[in-house]
Amino acid sequence: MEREGNYLKSPDLLPVTHQQRNIGTFGFAVIWVGMAIVLAAFAIGGSAIMNLSLPMVIFATLVGSCLIGVFMTLIGDIGIEHGLSFPVYMRAPFGTFGTHIPSLVRGVTAACWFGLNTYFGALAINGILNLLFGFDNWFICFLVFAALQLFNTSLGIKSIERFADLAAPVIILISCWMYYTLADNATSQGKNVWTWVETPTTGFAAFTAFMVVVMANMGFWATLAADMPSLSRFFKAPKNERNWFKRNKTQLVGSLIVMPITNTFIVTIGAVCYMAVASADPINALQQSASGFILGILLLMIVLAQWSTNTSANVVPAATIFSNIGGPKVPFWVGVVIAGIIGILAQPWSLFDVMVNVLLIIGGILTAIVGILFADYYLLRKRRVHVKDLYELNGQFKYYKGFNMAGLIAWVIGGAIANIFATYSSLVGFVVGAAVYYVLAKYWWFKKYPQAELDDPSDDKYLGITVGHNLDEIFGQPAAAPEEDELVEQADPLLEMKGAE
Repeated sequence: MEREGNYLKSPDLLPVTHQQRNIGTFGFAVIWVGMAIVLAAFAIGGSAIMNLSLPMVIFATLVGSCLIGVFMTLIGDIGIEHGLSFPVYMRAPFGTFGTHIPSLVRGVTAACWFGLNTYFGALAINGILNLLFGFDNWFICFLVFAALQLFNTSLGIKSIERFADLAAPVIILISCWMYYTLADNATSQGKNVWTWVETPTTGFAAFTAFMVVVMANMGFWATLAADMPSLSRFFKAPKNERNWFKRNKTQLVGSLIVMPITNTFIVTIGAVCYMAVASADPINALQQSASGFILGILLLMIVLAQWSTNTSANVVPAATIFSNIGGPKVPFWVGVVIAGIIGILAQPWSLFDVMVNVLLIIGGILTAIVGILFADYYLLRKRRVHVKDLYELNGQFKYYKGFNMAGLIAWVIGGAIANIFATYSSLVGFVVGAAVYYVLAKYWWFKKYPQAELDDPSDDKYLGITVGHNLDEIFGQPAAAPEEDELVEQADPLLEMKGAE
């Protein structure tokens, strides 16, 4: 039964206007520094050094980080161009109701990552309190830390950027200190950090180990690659800029420069951490390598890193998805609370030991979605989107009872084949998902359900910021006070056409 009113027009999910975009290139860069320092990266490094030398671990991590960074930037253009979030655009390849199925998978995954990062942050907080006051109850720390992060996220994207501005320089400095301390520890045991390998492999086995590291890095960030539009819609971008690279400068700097460098550094620390104390758990390593005031400062880095990562990479995407599923009755802040509850109920304290295997599975499933989004947005619609109909109950994206079967079938096939070839899961998922969707949509589904932007590929009608469109009045969304440079711009072409009718 259809809900009362148009539940697709939840205020938190309407397109972000040009005036509301307030994250610049530097802002996204510092957000990335905070996001990239996570316990999963330490785990990847600790697992990789068992079979590969540190230079090969670094190379594999850079390859995986750059590949997934390309995916992020490509898909993030949806947010830059049209101001749309991930779950809203998913109505195009999956349908107005079908979007909830893959979106829910992504949302629950993000909520579980929130729980996992909160758990390790809570262990670090417990360690600090134990040093200072003799307090020892990690679960209370876990609940308090979760509440603080959820409150920070509910204040909005600008609050998240301000926290990242504070956390990023501290995290960088302490990470450098941590690397040198652990490297000295390993060296004192007679281990050369650049050549030591626990169980060396050669030939095809070495290549397989290399690809597992590549895919594990891609698998972890595949979650963000799929719903980068939920963040990128807040990035500043010039109007009437037809050059894709100039329009996406903020994304390119963040996802293809800052993220690979930071992620690789943290994976490297995880590898050296394993050499030093035979564990990739940095909290365990720190407690064995430092004490007193120094240990407290290092544990504080863990807290800041998990906090910064969770707000941007996990809670914002999950809350946006849950808000989309719930409609106007579930505003963004309620989605934040739902994400927190799921993250706690997932019992994250039992997930760390299976991290790398889980990353390979998740990578295949989610990069199949990334492939479908790529095929739909670039190959079929060629970046032109009938945005208004994404919010219409009976518009072109209703398809068959709210489902686009081409997208759902492509997702199942892409995810399944990706996990058959688990060593290459993220690449296989992307390619198979994109190819199957393209064929099914172009030669079957869109024959049955015509798409306006395909039948009439008009730039003026269906492009967004590239042609200067601002969609606030069309959706009943009050425009924010114009910035000074906005006052001298010409009237929005789409609104001029609307007024002339």
